[in-house]
Amino acid sequence: MFKWIQGGISAVTGLAEPEYGESHFHSSTKRLTSKKLNPYTRAVVSGGDFDFQNPSNTNVETATFYINDLESGYCGFAQIIHSNIGITTSAQFTFKLYNNKNKEFKQIWTSTKLENFEIVGKKNFKADNFTLQWNEDGSLTVKSEVNPESIVDLLFKPSTPNGVKFGTDPSTYYGPSIEEQWGSMRHVYHPRGQVIGSITNLTNGDVIELTSEKTFGFYVMALQNMKPHHCAKEWRFVWFVTETESLILMQFETPKSYANSIVSQAIVTTDDDKETKIIACPCDNDLKLLGQYKDEETGWNYAKAVDYTFNGYEIKDNGVDNEPITDDSNAIKFELKGELTELIERMDVMNEIPQFVKNIVSGVTATKPFIYQYFSKDVVLTRSDVPGSSAKGSAWIEVTYITDEREVAE
Repeated sequence: MFKWIQGGISAVTGLAEPEYGESHFHSSTKRLTSKKLNPYTRAVVSGGDFDFQNPSNTNVETATFYINDLESGYCGFAQIIHSNIGITTSAQFTFKLYNNKNKEFKQIWTSTKLENFEIVGKKNFKADNFTLQWNEDGSLTVKSEVNPESIVDLLFKPSTPNGVKFGTDPSTYYGPSIEEQWGSMRHVYHPRGQVIGSITNLTNGDVIELTSEKTFGFYVMALQNMKPHHCAKEWRFVWFVTETESLILMQFETPKSYANSIVSQAIVTTDDDKETKIIACPCDNDLKLLGQYKDEETGWNYAKAVDYTFNGYEIKDNGVDNEPITDDSNAIKFELKGELTELIERMDVMNEIPQFVKNIVSGVTATKPFIYQYFSKDVVLTRSDVPGSSAKGSAWIEVTYITDEREVAE
């Protein structure tokens, strides 16, 4: 009971947490791997998997829509940040667009507060001059006119018949038990699709049309159902894409209070005869950042290259979700290697997030979140089940640092 009280107090005040240990961390992926279950479970819009969870306690919930036009070089994301600190709820629309082929293109970055926002029917979202709408054909529309520098009109058409969640319950829980949990983390994905639409910058008159069949996207909903710096101290993210393959990674490591536990979720897809198949959903992954050197301004590290290994099992579409794995011959190892050719941006999160979210973490020892966003056209994906396979593609790679536990110890 004492630990539960400590957890409740720290969740409200933002104080550093006691060391609860691994017993108070209930990973969505460990629940599967410990029982040797296939982590893949279908996520469907009609079944509520892509609903906004909208809990009443302190949380940050995001809906993020990534795009990559392999032909023109435009890539970026559109994101809703819906946050609650218990007494105040707010919403923000952030948008980023970068061009990896045209160095003269001045990247777009906007972060705009949404007014009169509401969740509609649990899965849609609207505000003044903004809508996120699931359509009857399963596509997703994002329209925003809240900022003149980023007028957005995008349509995402999933190319997989359903989305992906890890296990039947995709949440990771913090607390003495799942039944007595005081916080959680949740991710649900649509891993690949086609994107069409436009981005208009009214301040300079630029109109960017996305019409190529080589424009791909994916969609992820995430919920941090407690204070973000209590959920995780570090994040790793990858979106690798070619004309026929894609790989997504979402990984976080908890603070020492939860034994520096790791949750790692990856999804690998391939296109075959115009059908996109989900090959594997590895959650036993080894991520190495190579050639690291210290960023003297922040204290965090830059990286020069990646060597990421993903260990999963072949998914056989036999209509059974979350089935036991009985044959190790279905094991597949994927490896993503290459140079990080360009640091797009080193983002000081505290400068970009809404003020009320800053209030959650302000003054907390050693909390100094920075996102290092890289883009590389020199990464290669190989797979063990196809000898000699080698797919060179482009990758959006992020490393996010939140809390420096060396300073906490001091």
